[in-house]
Amino acid sequence: MKIVMVGSGYVGLVSGACFADFGHEVVCVDKVESKIAALKQGEIPIFEPGLSELVRSNSEAGRLSFTTDLAGPVARADAVFIAVGTPSRRGDGFADLSYVYAAAREIAQSLNGYTVIVTKSTVPVGTGDEVERIIRELRPDADFAVVSNPEFLREGAAIDDFKRPDRIVIGTDDLRAQALMADVYRPLYLNSAPILNTSRRTAELTKYAANAFLATKITFINEMADLCEQVGANVQDVARGMGLDNRIGSKFLHAGPGYGGSCFPKDTLALIKTAQDYGTPSRIVEAVVSVNDLRKRAMAKKVVAACGGSVRGKTIALLGLTFKPNTDDMRDAPSLSIVTALQDGGAIIRAFDPEGMEQAKAMLPSGVVYCNDAYECVDGAHAAVIVTEWNIFRALDFDRVKAAMAAPILVDLRNVYRAEQVRAKGFTYVDVGRGDMSAAKELAGGGEAA
Repeated sequence: MKIVMVGSGYVGLVSGACFADFGHEVVCVDKVESKIAALKQGEIPIFEPGLSELVRSNSEAGRLSFTTDLAGPVARADAVFIAVGTPSRRGDGFADLSYVYAAAREIAQSLNGYTVIVTKSTVPVGTGDEVERIIRELRPDADFAVVSNPEFLREGAAIDDFKRPDRIVIGTDDLRAQALMADVYRPLYLNSAPILNTSRRTAELTKYAANAFLATKITFINEMADLCEQVGANVQDVARGMGLDNRIGSKFLHAGPGYGGSCFPKDTLALIKTAQDYGTPSRIVEAVVSVNDLRKRAMAKKVVAACGGSVRGKTIALLGLTFKPNTDDMRDAPSLSIVTALQDGGAIIRAFDPEGMEQAKAMLPSGVVYCNDAYECVDGAHAAVIVTEWNIFRALDFDRVKAAMAAPILVDLRNVYRAEQVRAKGFTYVDVGRGDMSAAKELAGGGEAA
């Protein structure tokens, strides 16, 4: 198969490299010349475990190449994947589809023979219809089909997700296109990856519905965590008790500072807007977005409370900045809101993240002091805050940390540690949703409930 990947960002680069590893001939196209030049030199613009090696090996084998020229590769392609960005549009939160439609116009000019155009980008319902209209208007003679094939990649585990997917969704009623897409994904038959053939609009909505549901699970357990703190329950045990029910499942039931990243924030907003436009507002998803936004700043209040009610003039050390470990993605990361709120309260912010600091410097407010490791970060701090659960923060030398800090306070927003372990080292320890019975007793009037 000859495949063209339009867009060499996160989705395009991972997908292109994995398709090449299947044995297909893949050309990744991008308008940013510096990005293509870097990729040709083996320099990967994003951090994703295993991606650098995958790109290098398939480039050396001649199956993966990079260019700024779209016309030539499209003319020879069996399938052209559109994997450009669809960020939230300023003003209304709807997905900005300008890059998708621009790609469709360029692709139309170079089509030669039967070609399947695949929207890999996350797009609202009906986008494929518009892509088809644009191409037919520009090239009424062209022989093509437009397919929706949404991606379900988790940052930090994207290669494994691509090669061992839970499902492959292919949205088209064109039987030729279905057959070609089956050939594209044929190597995954060995892994028994289920292929779900649907209508194009169904495939488009499936992606949004899946992400909105996962965001809802995260937000639900975060609200349960707040309740646990007040009644003296342990949210981790609550989550285990829920997750053992096969109808619910254990994934995405980890209490923390709220969801972020490149998918959930923009996809939930886009789904809300689509539902409103069609007169069927999604009240649950609207509540999820509102609660998640408030939660991020609430985590800053937790830090302030741990510091005695004020952080003015105090140094706060943030361990982790990205929205999750094993990525350098800072988009809608909880740290953005936490830093802003703490600075508003007069705090001095020191920060360390093993992969995300270059991205953070472009997105965080000025005045943040960036450090080389966790121990430099906590030096002189009045509180340390675990914001992202990177593995390097899971086995801190607490004697060394305590000796370096101005005050031994640890706020663990990811519940990495056991409370008794940290408190035994002389720390004031604050976690999320693992309450003790003191709060419940206060609620009951200061004594045991009758």
